[in-house]
Amino acid sequence: MFIYDSVQKTKREFIPQEAGKASLYVCGPTVYDDAHLGHAKSALVFDLLTRVLRANGLDVTYARNITDIDDKIIKKAHEQNKSIKEITDFYTNSYHEEMKSLGVVRPDLEPKATESLEAMIEMISDLIDKGYAYSTEEGDIYFDTSKDSAYLSLSKRVQEEGEKIQRVESSSQKRNSADFALWKSVKDDSITFDSPFGAGRPGWHLECSAMIEKHLVKPQLPYGVDIHGGGADLLFPHHENEAAQTRCATNHTLANYWMHNGFVTIDGEKMSKSLGNSFFLKDALKVYDGEVLRFYLLSTHYRSNFNFNEEDLISAKKRLDKIYRLKKRLFGITHNQESTPFQKSLLEALNDDLNVSTSLALIDAMVSEANETLDTPGKHKEFKRITAANLSYIQRVLGFGEKNPFEYFQHGVDASTKEKIFDLITQRDKAKAAKDFASSDALRDEILAFGVSIMDTPDGTFWEKI
Repeated sequence: MFIYDSVQKTKREFIPQEAGKASLYVCGPTVYDDAHLGHAKSALVFDLLTRVLRANGLDVTYARNITDIDDKIIKKAHEQNKSIKEITDFYTNSYHEEMKSLGVVRPDLEPKATESLEAMIEMISDLIDKGYAYSTEEGDIYFDTSKDSAYLSLSKRVQEEGEKIQRVESSSQKRNSADFALWKSVKDDSITFDSPFGAGRPGWHLECSAMIEKHLVKPQLPYGVDIHGGGADLLFPHHENEAAQTRCATNHTLANYWMHNGFVTIDGEKMSKSLGNSFFLKDALKVYDGEVLRFYLLSTHYRSNFNFNEEDLISAKKRLDKIYRLKKRLFGITHNQESTPFQKSLLEALNDDLNVSTSLALIDAMVSEANETLDTPGKHKEFKRITAANLSYIQRVLGFGEKNPFEYFQHGVDASTKEKIFDLITQRDKAKAAKDFASSDALRDEILAFGVSIMDTPDGTFWEKI
């Protein structure tokens, strides 16, 4: 398996620190607002990575944090006259539900900032003791970037000499303009946490370093984790600062491989709340099945910037529909989890830095060839079993085709209408059993009036939205 390392800027063969095991840490959401397409893209990319690692037989430990200490959270709590916990619990739960709709599997570990304060305080203390951090007269604690000779080695940024020595305005006590906060002193009646450094709140960059140290580090290994991931916007300063903290506070490097997914744009504009074009995931889920959004957001390579537009989304749905229509043709077919040449080719494509374009082309070809074979006369019993196994493999590794194929095509029909259709189908089944064909035909027409089609099978009557 090869993945593109954002730091070394090349594809590298993935060789885990421990044979048969892999550790992955991804920066998760700050829970003060609804999830948008950027959150969805990152979650889907690393969900796919986790699935592919596991398909290669690796025992994966996947961690994704929840940032529940942040000035934006405090601001929203004041605005809505609610507690911090009410705000963070609400948005954490909604995030989980929306990710579930996309088929994103929950990480093995999901540490929260509020549950990791002890680890953060311990790391700050280590940095102070080793001379990499200093406190100011105002009670803030900063990381001294001038003491870390490897600072900026991650992002490969170059600081101008003037920037290195520039002192910021006198209201700030930072020694260097690049120094960043490890602990922010709070003197007002805002939310604070106790620490040996005084009441305050931890710096955002500190959070992930401390969580990795607490939950994933094994002292005998040279790296905190095998892979560290997140959006491309996090490479600098967030990941740069994470790496510096860990490097200076401990005896290991934070991660061996760094992976970053591209930006999400909407019709060409970078997604930004300041531009007023943030596209909330909850709105998209009202119109499109979550798996359609999953298919669409994963349809371009993860490192590429993704331009979201409805025309391409509709095209992606048609492509996914073909998988589900094949699944309908094989409904009820049982299979073993045997390996097939198709599965081997699919995994080989995904092992090439998650090459989804080649993967989807392979799937398109398999679906087309399967339909052609099934259209020819014959029982095709063995072929159906193998094709069902291939669809199951696609479901396991890519997360496509996880739904009942008939229910998939019911998306957009409200619960009340579904209940009415179900009742009519039940009545029709009874009429057919009584050989009351006139009533059966009338009930069929009543069902079709809802804009659906029906299919009678040995396993019952199924319907879908037209």
